[in-house]
Amino acid sequence: MLRSLLRFVFVIVLVSASANAKPVSILILGDSLSASYGMTEQEGWVHLLQQRQPDLRLINASISGETTDGGLRRLPGLLTRHQPDWIFVELGGNDGLRGFPLTLTEQNLEQIVALGLDSGSQVLLSEILLPPNYGRRYTEAFQGIFEQLSDRHQVQLVPFFMRDIAIDPELMQADGIHPNQSAQPLIADTLEPWFLKTLPAQ
Repeated sequence: MLRSLLRFVFVIVLVSASANAKPVSILILGDSLSASYGMTEQEGWVHLLQQRQPDLRLINASISGETTDGGLRRLPGLLTRHQPDWIFVELGGNDGLRGFPLTLTEQNLEQIVALGLDSGSQVLLSEILLPPNYGRRYTEAFQGIFEQLSDRHQVQLVPFFMRDIAIDPELMQADGIHPNQSAQPLIADTLEPWFLKTLPAQ
């Protein structure tokens, strides 16, 4: 009888702890690829992933057209307001597409990562790839920025979620740059395992 009672109390404690567990908060600092460009917010991958994972609290601070400079200027206020556990940095694409100096993009991303870590947040850094028509030398040097930052700061580098989507016209909007609504669940599928790694081990 006593053993059964203790087991019942133990189960109740576990259930209560689970119910009161605070979701892991992840600030999404991105551009149009994460800002539901060309569709409603509810159709975008951030919202879809949030619906799947109630143990995560996704804070979407992405803005279409955002550059690393813009993200860097906005980040201190976002950190103060949301105090996220993690930051998913998905920036750099607009820098590359506009031909910004690589040193400027690297410096901005370096400061973004450092600010996040200094605030007590952990960082997921998204790899960004450019179209091949920008030239092999520029695109390879651009890609190297993310690899070097990941190594230098010991933060997780997440493979570019557009890698397979961008080559499929059926998954792209008419501009050939932005993923369409059909691509959003696929992006959520790609990023979900990486985001789940932010949850505490059970």
